[in-house]
Amino acid sequence: MSGTYVNLNIATAWEAISDQIGDLTAISTSQGSESWEEFEKRSASLAQTFSQNGLKRDSKIAFYCYNGSEYLEGQFAAFKIRAIPANVNYRYLDEELAYVLNNSDAEAILFDSSLTERVDSVRSKCPKLKLFIRIGTASSEGWITNYEDAINNDPLPRIERSGDDLWFLYTGGTTGSPKAVMWSHSGLLGGMAETFRSLGEKIPENSKEAGNIAERVTKEGKEVRQLCAAPLMHGTSSLTALATHSHGGLVATLSSKTFDPREVWEMVEKRKITMLTIVGDAFARPMIAELENSIAGGKAWDISSLRLVMSSGVMFSAPLKERLLDLHSCTILDALGSSEGTGMGKQVTSRRKKDTGTARFFLGEHTRVLTENGEEVTPGSNETGKLALGYPLPLGYYKDPEKTETTFPTINGRRWSIPGDWASVEKDGSITLLGRGSECINTGGEKVFPEEVEEALKINPLVVDCNVVGVSDERWGQAVVAVVEIKTDGVLKEEDLLKDVKERLAGYKVPKSVVFVKKLKRGPNGKSDYRWARDVVDSQRS
Repeated sequence: MSGTYVNLNIATAWEAISDQIGDLTAISTSQGSESWEEFEKRSASLAQTFSQNGLKRDSKIAFYCYNGSEYLEGQFAAFKIRAIPANVNYRYLDEELAYVLNNSDAEAILFDSSLTERVDSVRSKCPKLKLFIRIGTASSEGWITNYEDAINNDPLPRIERSGDDLWFLYTGGTTGSPKAVMWSHSGLLGGMAETFRSLGEKIPENSKEAGNIAERVTKEGKEVRQLCAAPLMHGTSSLTALATHSHGGLVATLSSKTFDPREVWEMVEKRKITMLTIVGDAFARPMIAELENSIAGGKAWDISSLRLVMSSGVMFSAPLKERLLDLHSCTILDALGSSEGTGMGKQVTSRRKKDTGTARFFLGEHTRVLTENGEEVTPGSNETGKLALGYPLPLGYYKDPEKTETTFPTINGRRWSIPGDWASVEKDGSITLLGRGSECINTGGEKVFPEEVEEALKINPLVVDCNVVGVSDERWGQAVVAVVEIKTDGVLKEEDLLKDVKERLAGYKVPKSVVFVKKLKRGPNGKSDYRWARDVVDSQRS
């Protein structure tokens, strides 16, 4: 098992792509489109502003903003000066924001105008910050630089760069402080191997190859037109957007600051989108409902261009996949990965291949399931282990060598990424994903993974969303409890819901009780908020 990194900088590759296909579209929003030539020029002008304000190689630039062309231009500009972009969750409040800005050593921040008050409240606590660029409303405040002013500058001349330059991807998780995963440009490009392979190409080794590949792909009509429905500050959209631009494709974003399924299908129709990136059920459910409603109302969206729906990060349940395929013939790619490693596994579903099991994946080329002793799990043994990725690998976590050593151990002379996802290996070589060990429930000495129980609960057509948590229990140590949101017009009794689960899972995995809520809370990236779910259960018990 091996992989090869190329020493190519992403900015250098994109500059070559711009030179080759400058008149083609690079970015689309609901307001309009931007050619590759415009994308490169605006980013170079912003890079000049960065440089004039003392930013240079390895300077960190925080992105505290919503999806839009500014996010994409800002990253390109950062890459141009060999600076390091760092994503910041736009839901973060003062304390969380200040932590990430200081932890990342951010010297500049791009932020949305709606977040001005929050940025103002923390800037005195972040002494390294020296450049504040606001997207949206023009500003008269002396400490703020308007985005449009920042790009109204002479373009920065092109410079030499290497594949060693970095990109930060902060991973929030459900516990502990966010940590920045350090990816080199070489590592990011290594993770794009399958993308290029699907286009009949290999990863470019130099800028000339990057430009030539983009020209061939677009001339042959194979370029990807990607709509990032998920936030760009989430790995699902940011990583795939980097890949799409790296072969000369188009990246489209939504304008709404909250998820609007109608806007999704409007953009697919308007921009002839071929690839849609989402984060599991939290996105899929309202999107599918909107499609169904449009068809029922006699005004169906024209989504004939859509070939691929890609989901990653959280569960994309089988019933929803089947509903989508009933409405539209496409390929559904359920990608298994994390901030610490891409391409761990995948499940591909279509009308021709309607194996729509939930949480079942086939391992990627460089992925194994390893026991605690570092041995590979034998298929069909019923033994569980942790997913381990051997290539491509990030450098580790920024300023956290202890966590880096734990997550990226060297086993039998090989370095691995082991974020903590547990899985079993079936006889056919596929894996059943069981979930993160950190959320594993120990009930009566038996291990229960929340995702497995959530999958069984979601089979019920009245269940909109759910979380499963473990709460303290005198008899069992921990009791399995489900927090469930059902359809607003539905009626569902606890015993009826659990009856279905009992038919699919061993008795110890069946929730001891169910707490029904009007709305299940998730993060903006669609990830489960297990801490919130436990608080809900505790409040019901007190």
